Amino acid sequence: MNRRGWNYYSSGADDEITMRENTNAYNRVWFRPRVLRDVTNVDFSTTILGHKSSMPVYITATALGKLGHPEGEVLLTRAAHEHNVIQMIPTLASCGFDEMVDAAAPGQVQFLQLYVNADKSRTKKIIEHAAKRGVKALFITVDAPQLGRREKDMRTKFEGNASAHQTKGGDQVQRDSGAARAISSFIDPSLNWNDLPFLIECAGDMKVILKGVQCWEDAVLAAEAGVDGIVLSNHGGRQLDTAPAAITILQEVVAQLNARGLMYRPGKPKFEIFVDGGVRRATDVLKAVALGATAVGIGRPMIYAMSTYGQEGVSHALQILKVS
Repeated sequence: MNRRGWNYYSSGADDEITMRENTNAYNRVWFRPRVLRDVTNVDFSTTILGHKSSMPVYITATALGKLGHPEGEVLLTRAAHEHNVIQMIPTLASCGFDEMVDAAAPGQVQFLQLYVNADKSRTKKIIEHAAKRGVKALFITVDAPQLGRREKDMRTKFEGNASAHQTKGGDQVQRDSGAARAISSFIDPSLNWNDLPFLIECAGDMKVILKGVQCWEDAVLAAEAGVDGIVLSNHGGRQLDTAPAAITILQEVVAQLNARGLMYRPGKPKFEIFVDGGVRRATDVLKAVALGATAVGIGRPMIYAMSTYGQEGVSHALQILKVS
């Protein structure tokens, strides 16, 4: 991988404290092992937002896949099908949205990660098109009204292209800074709770998840606003440095939602909680699920595997999670 790609993928905000803490926090969560249980047959399949998955893991959205591999995110699509896990399509993929949907096998479940455009009519068209193409859930990123200061990325000027299905005029990007800042000028900094009814209405039958919640108070507001779930996430440590690792707030989020009767709302499916950032082992997945998460999203390990060994690398990374 060239320096530009590595700097974009590996960078975190400021001193990268949160990025490191995302992984380190899992090491401070301890098991209480039980013995003399029959574990001859172990089934770690599950359902995520009502859709079957071979394990409580999904490939979360990471932008600019072609910085690491010339074929880009379609390799993640194919590997996800091979292992029966769900892929979340990024807004700012190097491959086009339709290219990734077309690469999916019949019946393969895909979600869409959405950065909300300041031009709401454009956002509405993107959501409606995703629904028409069969995307099952909309993950709205809410933790990036302004991009974090990713200094490693900022040192290399952006020369590539995003799929640009969000940007106006195709390739209107800033090229005097790093990749992250170059491709994200369209993101609406005014996005707030009052916009949720509009986005939920646009989504139609798609489930709506808020991605980037970082405290129990906002988790409660999300449930009260009528969305279907949240992702506890600090954007992989790329936004606000010294924000908490998701695993450290999961238990109190579950407790506060349960205390208010918001996990199981009358007449609605269970409110689902997802976690991403720092997951590196199957034991990390188990810890998150044991503390109340439905599933975890994994980003950097998948895109590193893709960059190094293509689809075979992603497939092997998923297999490691199944046996580690």
